[in-house]
Amino acid sequence: MLFRSKRFSSRPDDDLVIDISEEFGVRKLHFGHDDTQSAMRISDPLELVLAYSRCVFGALLFVPVPKTMLLIGLGGGSIAKWAHARLPGTRITCVELHPQVIAVARSMFGLPADDERLEVIAGDGAAHLVGMDEGNCDFIVMDAYSATGIAPPLATTEFFAACRDRLADDGVLAVNLWGSDKRFQQYCERLSDVFDGHLLLLPARQKGNVIAFGFRKGLGEPRWEQLAQRAAGLEATYGLEFGEFVADLARLNPHNDRKLFV
Repeated sequence: MLFRSKRFSSRPDDDLVIDISEEFGVRKLHFGHDDTQSAMRISDPLELVLAYSRCVFGALLFVPVPKTMLLIGLGGGSIAKWAHARLPGTRITCVELHPQVIAVARSMFGLPADDERLEVIAGDGAAHLVGMDEGNCDFIVMDAYSATGIAPPLATTEFFAACRDRLADDGVLAVNLWGSDKRFQQYCERLSDVFDGHLLLLPARQKGNVIAFGFRKGLGEPRWEQLAQRAAGLEATYGLEFGEFVADLARLNPHNDRKLFV
């Protein structure tokens, strides 16, 4: 342990406290208690250490590599950093409510400076999304957890519908949920209603996170054989466990031995 609970001052009107811990070569970001919001391996800063952050890119099993990506909630910047490095054709916009989180992501977790493909904005994610043109975003990732759970304004039916309306025809919304959240089923029902049942749940193999994918249009009941073939290609390209993602989709989604129902 190199240090623990290194605190960064927050705004007078904001009770957010950022703690940084480091142990066994992994640096972690916490929002004032033990839950880990983000993690980075010092020897490999691009590695997606937390399973849920890898599961976010399970969307690539079903949709093309996105040209545009909106990330609401930054944390340590792992998802944005990986997408910036590994998806060179993707234009990424991140919206983070707390300026000090952005400062920590850049000073402590290697988030690169803005360039022609990356823009990090300090602001309200919901307000930013509502101000976007409809039908233009390929991939929206909602990862806006605080120490007390998902931010309520980002879990309403109205907000999910606003996300849907800003997706392109092949677009997908990925929402990071806690499977143990007492409102988990409620959130899934809202997403299913908004996306006309075109919803898939991918459970992470750590900590009980579940990524909910809402698809703008149906996927045509993909067959397991086809998904396995696509997973093999994606795994060779990106080094993430896409084969495990395919297997884990059977845990929480309607299916038979030949295909998924979505």
